[in-house]
Amino acid sequence: MSIATLIEEEAFHDEPQSLSPIVVWGAGAIGGAIGASFIEAGQPVIFVDNVAEHVAAINLHGLRITGPLGDKTVQARAFLPDELDGNYHCILLAVKSHHTATAIQQIAPLLAPQGCVVSMQNGLNEHVIAEVIGVERTVGAFLNFGADFIEPGVIHHGGRGAVVIGELDAITRPRTEALYTLLLHFDPAAVLTPNIWGFLWAKMIYGALLFATALTDDSIADVLAMPRFRPLLTSLAREIGAVAHAQGIELQGFDGFDPSAFLPDASAEHTQQSFEDMVAHNRRSAKSHSGIWRDLAVRKRQTEVDAQIAPAIDIGISFNLTMPLTTRLVELIHLIERGELPQSLDTLALLEHSYTV
Repeated sequence: MSIATLIEEEAFHDEPQSLSPIVVWGAGAIGGAIGASFIEAGQPVIFVDNVAEHVAAINLHGLRITGPLGDKTVQARAFLPDELDGNYHCILLAVKSHHTATAIQQIAPLLAPQGCVVSMQNGLNEHVIAEVIGVERTVGAFLNFGADFIEPGVIHHGGRGAVVIGELDAITRPRTEALYTLLLHFDPAAVLTPNIWGFLWAKMIYGALLFATALTDDSIADVLAMPRFRPLLTSLAREIGAVAHAQGIELQGFDGFDPSAFLPDASAEHTQQSFEDMVAHNRRSAKSHSGIWRDLAVRKRQTEVDAQIAPAIDIGISFNLTMPLTTRLVELIHLIERGELPQSLDTLALLEHSYTV
């Protein structure tokens, strides 16, 4: 039985039908890389993207995936968001976090009554999606592999990283098992978890560190390795960790990152080891800088900071937790977005001035 048929028959209780496509909404770094692997596994995929040149290139030449894991081109149909019609059982949402609210409104009329949307994004977008289509039709995912949009029709897959899928209510269903099987074609180390929130909040902590490194023009590994900024980065990570702890979330480690090293009771040795592990992991990656850095330095566009990191501020305040470093980090990212500050160690030092050791 095919993966798509399993999703339709067992997860959604439909009558058997021919192999239907999975829609990948957002054919950039994440969606393009994963969608291409699904196509190679024999799963039909339709790409949707709001960049007309990217859509045209895919339709004309196919989608090319480059990088250290190989060079390949897959053939697929691609559409602009207002061009797609029909009824679909599975839509992978892979747009930038701050575009989620708009995208889910476009997706909702295209989703089958028992269909699902999988949030393959950074942040806590599952909440935004579920508000529109319902928790029962929303699936969570956590991704930490390196990839970049290079040019229309071309995605660079820079290296392996965590790939995790799980239901929001911790109950594994046939649909998540089927999607997990497909994800194994993308990464044999993919994980099916009953604790997707533990991964998503751990990524919030790590994401805050990545946003901090993007204040500079230095690589992720170089900034994380600098002794001067370790106390600052530790305090920043602990702000987010305290919010997760207040909610009773059991954090999950990934790719050399141990989130428990940034909980309130973590020892200095534990935190130091986590930094060393993160540095080692990032030095092995072909992607030296984050997608955040690329948004600021190369693509000159808005980052995901308001949708990815800023929500932790309001949640923290609801638990009477002050979030001065996270708040200042968001402000500094906005200043860089507006061209009012450079990406430099001096800008990271401005964040350093916002805390007391």
